[in-house]
Amino acid sequence: MRAEKRKHLEAKGWKVGSVKEFLDLSDQAALYIELRRKLARGLKARRHARGLSQTQLAKAMRSSQSRVAKMEAGDPTVSLDLLMQSLLALGASNRDLGRIIGCG
Repeated sequence: MRAEKRKHLEAKGWKVGSVKEFLDLSDQAALYIELRRKLARGLKARRHARGLSQTQLAKAMRSSQSRVAKMEAGDPTVSLDLLMQSLLALGASNRDLGRIIGCG
């Protein structure tokens, strides 16, 4: 959030904080949610970079377009395993996965 917007909201009496604070998450829960978010964003970015539609990716994975949409949206019904398999199906290497989750 821009500093100017933050000041404006705080001046109006709004409390500005993180999702972790708002939901009273443990450190582990916050890290888990961030990992899911990074994988979902990485999947969408990699699909776009390959020039594939959600339908094309779904076909390659033997899944459905709606499932791919849920994966990219970070839907909680999507497992980390499925997110990882999807990235691997798009040709992601271990190094690519490390970059996506911020390990290198």
